[in-house]
Amino acid sequence: MHVKNSDIGDADVIKDDAAGRPGMPRRRTGIQGWLDGIRSTRAGALTLKIVIGVIGTLMVAGGLVLVPFPGPGWLIVFAGLAVLATEFHWAHKLLEFGKRTLHAWTQWYKRQGWTVRVVVLAVTVVAAAVIVYLGLRTVGFDVIAIARAYI
Repeated sequence: MHVKNSDIGDADVIKDDAAGRPGMPRRRTGIQGWLDGIRSTRAGALTLKIVIGVIGTLMVAGGLVLVPFPGPGWLIVFAGLAVLATEFHWAHKLLEFGKRTLHAWTQWYKRQGWTVRVVVLAVTVVAAAVIVYLGLRTVGFDVIAIARAYI
């Protein structure tokens, strides 16, 4: 039990309480602690922003290219935005907007009849075909010219 000094009032109690608490908040563990360590210097913070920006941008761009194809296009876009959101506030806001919009579109699509679903599928297939054609053309394969040679 602590005896209070009548000359200083509650100061002894306050000092004892303060001595029992750490002055700094506990350091985070895991990847967050590692990132905090990098951010602790100006050069580290800038380097981290650049690296995260490049990686996230490449993921978003690659995902957008893959969106018309069957597979994880949107997943890659959202993963890239999540990577960017670790360093950029605007990316966090865009990620939340994208999630809300995709959810609303998915709910709308589920309510539609077969006619609308077939039209959406046809537009998706045409977009995928155009992307494949342009992609092959940029590397030197003109699919239409090759097909004409066989017709």
